[in-house]
Amino acid sequence: MILSCDLSQLDAFAPALLTNDEVIDVDQDPLGKAAGRRARAGSTEVWARPLHDGSVAVGLFNLAPAAVDVTAKWSDLGLHGKQQVRDLWLQKDIGLFDEAFTASVPPHGAVLVKIGKPG
Repeated sequence: MILSCDLSQLDAFAPALLTNDEVIDVDQDPLGKAAGRRARAGSTEVWARPLHDGSVAVGLFNLAPAAVDVTAKWSDLGLHGKQQVRDLWLQKDIGLFDEAFTASVPPHGAVLVKIGKPG
């Protein structure tokens, strides 16, 4: 990981993100598969990569100047049935979802989740 900025000027979010074990685990996943775009609708995109434990890391991206809902559909991700969704940045389980997961994504922002079969 490379960081190119003035470390004394970081807000509280940046160090928490840079030291987030769950996000680092996705970055360093031993399967080593690259993410690819799985869906695009207007100013939104869904990118995903398979992980070694059988789950999928999913980025929901909003390229617009206003918040929008972005949906990851199981059919686009190769998933079926009920899936557990975990917010990796907040490090908390969001819940079980069937067929799709939708999140409100801030302007020019992203949401990073891990989706997989429940425990």
